[in-house]
Amino acid sequence: MKRFWLGLMMMLTTCSMAAPLVTVLERDGVSNEVPLLDNRFRIDHKVDKISLLFFRKPGSPAVVLVQPDGSKIYATHALRDDTLQWYDEVSFDLIVISNPTPGPWQVIGNIQPDSRVMVVGEIELKVEPLPPLIFRGETLKVTGRVTNDGAPIDIGYFREVVTLVVDFVSTNNDAYDNFGAGTQSVTEFKDDGREFDERPMDGIFTGEFQLTFPAGEWRPEFHIETPLMKRKVVAKPIIIAEPPFDYELTISESEEFDHELMIKIDNQTVKPESVIFQGKIFYPNGEEQPFTIDPKTRLHRTLPIKNYDWGRYSVEISAFGENINGREFMATLPIYKFEIERPIEKVPELAVPIQTVLIPEPEPEPEVNTTMVVSVIVLGNLFILLIGWLAFRVMVQNKPIKLNIKLPSFKTKEKATEEKKTEQQKPDENGSKNDKSGDILNLSMTDD
Repeated sequence: MKRFWLGLMMMLTTCSMAAPLVTVLERDGVSNEVPLLDNRFRIDHKVDKISLLFFRKPGSPAVVLVQPDGSKIYATHALRDDTLQWYDEVSFDLIVISNPTPGPWQVIGNIQPDSRVMVVGEIELKVEPLPPLIFRGETLKVTGRVTNDGAPIDIGYFREVVTLVVDFVSTNNDAYDNFGAGTQSVTEFKDDGREFDERPMDGIFTGEFQLTFPAGEWRPEFHIETPLMKRKVVAKPIIIAEPPFDYELTISESEEFDHELMIKIDNQTVKPESVIFQGKIFYPNGEEQPFTIDPKTRLHRTLPIKNYDWGRYSVEISAFGENINGREFMATLPIYKFEIERPIEKVPELAVPIQTVLIPEPEPEPEVNTTMVVSVIVLGNLFILLIGWLAFRVMVQNKPIKLNIKLPSFKTKEKATEEKKTEQQKPDENGSKNDKSGDILNLSMTDD
């Protein structure tokens, strides 16, 4: 069984006003494009699978397919029909139909006028090989074409469907600095006529990237992806070398002369007479100074830098030249930085010595006795509670305050003895006196 991919490419010209025509789509490996008139086309009975690609105005609704029996196919039918796949994007519809009904078909929608039909065969990506000698910091331009059965696809709208990406994968060679660096995604191919791309929608995809990752051995990989397929082109490993330039700085000891930055060129890698340096100097006071150093035959260039006293200096440098292989290159070199330390100022000696005034240290505050503070707080609270209880008893309960307290006696011993004698001399109630023994006294007189 044969399997065909059918893409409908829409061009931006006026639609033909002739009578509707029906075109039979056949894949002969020679002609991949035929006009689509009045949005009609015919599917041959030998086709068991077909892919339809419709480019429409951005933001417009998905197209509608009309089968030979008049029934319509919508994008929502793909949710419940296993023989239908529908990719509804912003500016195109990609539809895959298994076992399509043979006969005349029609497409309805806001598609681009006077479209073309392309029978999609073997899709391949052809990329220009990268140069063998590349420097870190260099900016490269790479172009590629997407071909159909070996023939280039010149329909500009095809860039809306395909995505091209460039990756650099480390070979993990421990002899280089990029050992274990992983994968670096550097750019995406575009056909929009911007930056390094020369013309928009000419079928030539252009990628621009700067090699800012570590130097070493890398393997370039080019990826092409559509909603239906993915392709990958793996190139041979290449070496990304360090920039063939070195620096030597001469610091001026006098403010009247400039500092000098010497840029040395490796003539084993590049042609010294072709190298041009361009960049900008950033001074400590915030001033910026652009510069350009014209090509010369000698192996070094001297860049004067104004002496703005102490502080930090930065120099951004871009190099343009030709390597020993005759290839023109453009590279951004690492920023060169240096710093002038601030001089130590000598304090002049004073003629009259300064009298030293001793300021007495304040006496330390006495330490607070924590136990005494806690005792005072507790006694104060008890006193407040006692006063409150007394006030409640007198004012609320109307009860007098009775203090049943026996005071100790302070009488002297002599006074106590006198009181005892007085008590003994008092007669009892019967007019008689009693002694300690209880005997009765005889008070009668004798005859004498």
